[in-house]
Amino acid sequence: IGREVLEAAKAAVRVGVTTDEIDRIVHEATISRNAYPSPLNYYNFPKSCCTSVNEVICHGIPDRYALQDGDILNIDISVFFEGFHSDLNETVYVGNVDAEGVKLVETTRLCLEKAIEFVKPGNLYRDIGEVIQKIADEAGLSVVRTYCGHGINKYFHCSPSIPHYAKNKAVGVMKPGHIFTIEPMICEGGWKDEQWPDRWTAVTQDGKRSAQFEETLLVTETEEYNDTNILVLGAGNFGTCLADHLAALGNNVTIYARDQKVVDGINDTHCNIKYIPFGQ
Repeated sequence: IGREVLEAAKAAVRVGVTTDEIDRIVHEATISRNAYPSPLNYYNFPKSCCTSVNEVICHGIPDRYALQDGDILNIDISVFFEGFHSDLNETVYVGNVDAEGVKLVETTRLCLEKAIEFVKPGNLYRDIGEVIQKIADEAGLSVVRTYCGHGINKYFHCSPSIPHYAKNKAVGVMKPGHIFTIEPMICEGGWKDEQWPDRWTAVTQDGKRSAQFEETLLVTETEEYNDTNILVLGAGNFGTCLADHLAALGNNVTIYARDQKVVDGINDTHCNIKYIPFGQ
């Protein structure tokens, strides 16, 4: 459901559209699927999604701002359905974005892809940050430290906390049944942030741009076959990344995908991937 809502929001992005209009689309798309937008009234957050433009790192509140040519826009979707929350986001281009903006967005996308590859039982949560930081450093970019990934299930935010930077102090080991988000926030300049008086909108201190991508992941283990099963909720853009990862691991890994695009992106016959439609 979250993926479907996000795709509806992305389809509306163009020069001149307000972030309020995107929020309206998100709200209606969520409600029409018998779900509820998790952000709405969450600690007094006034809207149904977060829209973060350019220097806004996260938690931007939709308003009358009309998108401009060259903007980068993050749309963060969270939905509550049948007692559980999901959380995902993408950064998209508005019109023609300069080369540095494209570099920022695509590097951030790569950070998430490689972090997803790292997910399996027995790995340390703190090491996710090592994966992300290395990619950001090589690109000359920085990693936000204030905000992190989180556990999610019946609670919108819960343990574990998953920092995206290296040498963090996160505790915990990935185990079957853990559900959590990975959501790196990468900046053109420094990583330090500040918050607007609305107590939500987080922006870069130096005014330079930030991008973010997020997915919700479930890790399980089938003891009978000693296989690792990873459920990807959405992730339509990550088919190639997953194919590369599965090809390296052989048939010890099964991917259960909510998005047919992921299944279609796997060409290696040794990979075990199954499509699970929404509602199953």
